[in-house]
Amino acid sequence: MLNFNPYNLLAGLIFGTIGWGAFIYGRRLDLDKPKFIGVALIIYPYLISHHILVWVLGVALVGLIWVYRHD
Repeated sequence: MLNFNPYNLLAGLIFGTIGWGAFIYGRRLDLDKPKFIGVALIIYPYLISHHILVWVLGVALVGLIWVYRHD
């Protein structure tokens, strides 16, 4: 049930890269929230089919990384 349209692939590239950075950041500092948000950013674009929802959710998850960066 993976969705490989161009909007989701572009979102996967952008948000997956940000998610990878958040995951590495959380792993090095032993912070759980950035690790889990990073994994969510890497996976979710391939599971959601509506392209606007993909972008809105991605921006929201990046905002969560900003909020929980030192938590």
